[in-house]
This record gives sequence, structure tokens and C-alpha cells, in this order.
Amino acid sequence: MSDGQWYWCLDHHAVEPYDGCKSADRLGPYATKDEAANALQAVQDRNVEWDNDPRFNDDDEDDD
Repeated sequence: MSDGQWYWCLDHHAVEPYDGCKSADRLGPYATKDEAANALQAVQDRNVEWDNDPRFNDDDEDDD
């Protein structure tokens, strides 16, 4: 089943459909179960990308 919306539950560490836990406790929606299953890796990859984005890293040492 690839239709619908899928979520990664942060409480249960599992993929769940729309009728799962409350939104505050999950990531998504994702288009497929596979995308939801890889949610934590996607978040980690995105965080690394943003941490290294020069638009958000103005290492101005003059600011104290």
C-alpha cells in the first residue's frame, strides 16, 4: 500500500498511518512507508546540510 500518508512515530519508533499517534509525536507526512521508515536519516542529512550552508553560517567573530 503506497497511497495515503505515512508518519514516523517518535514514541514507538515505527511507521504508522494517518490514524496513528498525535502529530506532536511524529514526523511526516511521507508519501510512502519507505520514506517514513527513513525519516530519521532524512532529518539527520538535512541537519548536516543546513549546518554547512554558508547562508546560515556567518562566523563573524566580531559579534560578542
